[in-house]
Amino acid sequence: MIISVVMCSLMAFSQQKPGMEFAKTEHNFGTIKEEIGAVSTRFEFTNTGKSPLIIQRVAASCGCTTPSYSREPVLPGKKGVISASYSTVARPGTFNKSIRVYTNVPDTVFVLRIKGNVIPKQN
Repeated sequence: MIISVVMCSLMAFSQQKPGMEFAKTEHNFGTIKEEIGAVSTRFEFTNTGKSPLIIQRVAASCGCTTPSYSREPVLPGKKGVISASYSTVARPGTFNKSIRVYTNVPDTVFVLRIKGNVIPKQN
């Protein structure tokens, strides 16, 4: 009987987890000019779970990429956005950067990618 109670409790708890589903996980800026200075994109997501989704932190693979995100919990069924800016200054050539998203979704780290090709500024 104790095992049944524990199993029911675990099943009820597991159904209350948040979930995170992105509309896209990669953005290709294509070919861009260095003199632009910076380019940005947005990654929209939905909380597909049954409890509030909390973004704990977002980390870029290098200092040339700056992520930003809402600090407010995202309620079940609601949408949120993670933005990423890439600095093109003094960075000619191709780039492929990752952005790691840490949330309260158990045992999951989400990875977003931005890529493109920066054409050097003509002197």
